[in-house]
Amino acid sequence: MASRVPIEPQRVDAPLTQSATFLVVSINHSRAGAVKTVRTTLARLADLSKNVAIRDLAASFACTVGIGSEAWESVTGGLARPAELRPFTPIRGAVHTAIATPGDLLFHIRADRRDLCFEFERQLMDLLGDAVAVVDDTIGFRYFDVRDLLGFVDGTANPVGTTAVDHSILVTQQDDPAAAAVAAGGSYVVVQKYLHDLPAWRALSTERQEAVIGRTKLDNIELDDAPAGAQAAHKTLATVQDDDGTEHSILRDNMSFGNPAAGQFGTYFIGYSRRLWVVEKMLNRMFVGVPAGLHDRILDFSTPVTGTTFFAPAASVLAGLDSD
Repeated sequence: MASRVPIEPQRVDAPLTQSATFLVVSINHSRAGAVKTVRTTLARLADLSKNVAIRDLAASFACTVGIGSEAWESVTGGLARPAELRPFTPIRGAVHTAIATPGDLLFHIRADRRDLCFEFERQLMDLLGDAVAVVDDTIGFRYFDVRDLLGFVDGTANPVGTTAVDHSILVTQQDDPAAAAVAAGGSYVVVQKYLHDLPAWRALSTERQEAVIGRTKLDNIELDDAPAGAQAAHKTLATVQDDDGTEHSILRDNMSFGNPAAGQFGTYFIGYSRRLWVVEKMLNRMFVGVPAGLHDRILDFSTPVTGTTFFAPAASVLAGLDSD
């Protein structure tokens, strides 16, 4: 029997941290050698991470890299494409739209210390140089007791435990036999940057806010679902089941961000999943509504200004990108 090549996933399930940087870049193909520079940098990412993490081993430093659909072939040198990897498709509901924005690479940088995120990004950009152009660079922070800026606990539905997390977010060889050598141990990643209309949200009573979210604000207790055919809460619309009624989870590591002086308040959504269709179905339920026309009312107060899909291959795949 042929031996299997060891699969070392990236740290997509790293602990929730106090700080994060979400860096999305596009490759500057007009610059000679840009793709080679990117591949070399990604192949050396583990060493770069260790160089920063060693400064405080208790700070839970981690960096996850995602590769976008349009950049997959050039960055990987033609490795097999994961079965579900495709560009983010805009979702147009009757009232709100989930827009698509460009991005070839995602760097999800996180730690309990902001300076470690800063230092890693500095060293990373020194290596990439003008081989890339920054599309978006958002600094996130953990707000109070894991709440978003709307005041509600965020991430309650995340899978708990190593087995549950791995089952929800890591692609298996059986999931994608045609690209198993590349896809196994990887994860699909969807990011969206939401801006909140806090004055309008705060004008709602606590009871109305709770009806929108589907949980109590103070103690995070789940409220009963609305009757079939009625307006569903966010927690219901964000719950995805397949045709057999099996519920599928994703791993969220959302972060608050903002600039009070500029009147900017938001949530950076990042979802990791073993199956891209799960995230896509969740967003379709939110923006189109169930039934159609009854969209997620959180969208009346939170507007997405980005939307991009990536695939985070195993660390062992990244390490081999500079082999030619």
